[in-house]
Amino acid sequence: MGIFRCNILHTSMSAIIFILSCLLGLCLGSELSFVTCGSVIKLLNIKHNVRLHSHDVRYGSGSGQQSVTGVTAVEDSNSYWSIRGTRDAVCHRGTPVKCGQTIRLTHVNTGRNLHSHYFASPLSSNQEVSAFGEEGEGDHLDEWTVQCGGSVWGREEAVRFRHRATDALLSVTGEQYGRPIQGQREVHAMSSPSQHSLWKAMEGVFMKPSDSAAFRGEHIHTEF
Repeated sequence: MGIFRCNILHTSMSAIIFILSCLLGLCLGSELSFVTCGSVIKLLNIKHNVRLHSHDVRYGSGSGQQSVTGVTAVEDSNSYWSIRGTRDAVCHRGTPVKCGQTIRLTHVNTGRNLHSHYFASPLSSNQEVSAFGEEGEGDHLDEWTVQCGGSVWGREEAVRFRHRATDALLSVTGEQYGRPIQGQREVHAMSSPSQHSLWKAMEGVFMKPSDSAAFRGEHIHTEF
């Protein structure tokens, strides 16, 4: 019954994105060379080939908050994250995300933000990463700084996400969970940069910049 429900959820999410694209008269393809605010994307950990994932399953230890993992499945609606500004800095839709900019990543299906704090992660006992808040609103521990090489976050570029409050980097370990999330990888935060903390923007809905302020954020680029 659980697998059947997940399949329906994935189908519904994909259908909504596809219909939205058609209604706006959009084309498939790769047009933008950078990642923009307001986009809804999947993030791939290059070292472990898993996508950043969350679901309404809570940790049985540590904070007890909603778990964040890495999954190998490409087609999974629970791997979509929305790029948003912080409470102190607006991230205008369609504007390129700058290197060094602080953002929030909100899990689309549950409305909780990517979060970290000084709790031990379940498998490796490193710094726990969770999803926290309600309807996109949490606290200052939801803020991550994008680390990249140029002026803006490039679509093809491997980047890092540094947790602003604790200075740790979003990473993936080789540890795998058992039931009820068997085979999913542990996501945690580490103080030192490594191959385990490199991420790349993948599938999603990318907001396009517009020359007209009146239509800012209304044009979307999609790629599946």
